[in-house]
Amino acid sequence: MISPSAHGSIQEISDQIRARTVSPVTVVAACLQRIEQLNPKLNAFATVLADESREEARRAETEINAGRWLGPLHGMPIGIKDFYDTAGVRTTAAARQFLNRIPSSDAELVARLKRAGAIIIGKTNMHELGMGTTSLVSVFGPVRNPLNPDYIAGGSSGGSAAAVAAGLCYATIDTDAIGSCRLPAACCGVVGFKGTYGLLSARGILEGEQADPAILLLAHPAITTRSADDTTILVKALAARETRTIREPRVGVVTNIKPTQSVRVAFEAAVERLRTLGYQLKKAPAPFDNPGFDVRNIVPDRAAVAAHSFREVDALVLPTTNGSIPTVKQAEGNPLALSAENTMFANYFGLPAISVPSGFDAKGLPLALQIVGRPWEDGTVLELANTFLTRRM
Repeated sequence: MISPSAHGSIQEISDQIRARTVSPVTVVAACLQRIEQLNPKLNAFATVLADESREEARRAETEINAGRWLGPLHGMPIGIKDFYDTAGVRTTAAARQFLNRIPSSDAELVARLKRAGAIIIGKTNMHELGMGTTSLVSVFGPVRNPLNPDYIAGGSSGGSAAAVAAGLCYATIDTDAIGSCRLPAACCGVVGFKGTYGLLSARGILEGEQADPAILLLAHPAITTRSADDTTILVKALAARETRTIREPRVGVVTNIKPTQSVRVAFEAAVERLRTLGYQLKKAPAPFDNPGFDVRNIVPDRAAVAAHSFREVDALVLPTTNGSIPTVKQAEGNPLALSAENTMFANYFGLPAISVPSGFDAKGLPLALQIVGRPWEDGTVLELANTFLTRRM
């Protein structure tokens, strides 16, 4: 048996598990060891399911040895944002009023993960009730950025991004209402994806609790990983329907943005990389002029967005954030210190969107590129992201 890489890809580790050169027991043990070492510093996990995940790893090993391999997620340790119900395990949304809330059934995505053989290693910390972009406000204490603890991890899925970036698990299931998955992914240097509205089931997110109707329309289930290829594996296992892929997409370079100089330089370099990779590029505006939390016209607006914003392009690219990551000191007292001005339009219009690492600023902090596509063309977004991240020029 070989030792699994803490930062290996899902495909890489899965191939080793299937070939029996790595055991799910060893993979889970390695993640639990890293959690024990790093979680006291990062505060990425609110609940760690150490005993349960070890038991599930032994079961997965037995099944695989018996020839009952379930697919690339079989035996893989996955974290779940503490928004999603988990049967018999507290689900709190990082809020004091829910500390003793123990659901009796799993959220739909949790159930799908289990059927795919994934191992739930724990519940990730988050900004309280998902109401912020910093993850500094939580009954479990603030999440810390694994790259530099003086800076925020982003939110509200900050614990997930920190956990994936630090190698505590191989992926997480999250939510994204205004950028709540993509923003922390950008802060921690990992990949954050939300699909077309309805692609992934939202059933079982604090099931039975009251929620703002606007948030329900804006919030999308989301996925955090270390690569677009890993994200694709999760989407195939969890999606409610097939998506479309345009093989040679026309790329719209968003012009109506207000980036800082360092973000602009990184964005221009990313655009040049896309040009060198052979993509047809065209200047295009992003539909930022949406009503935000006023969702009275959201259904017709979503129906019209493809014709309005994607007539001459198949995907839009823009920086995930217009500025660098705020420090903890700068963000204290301001739950929305990290702006969602470049991400929220994709929630309002229900568009597939992904944030991928695109470089670093002068302080060595990560910068990110966002790719946004037409409704149900999630495959186009994922393939474009994977090409950007992996193909040599």
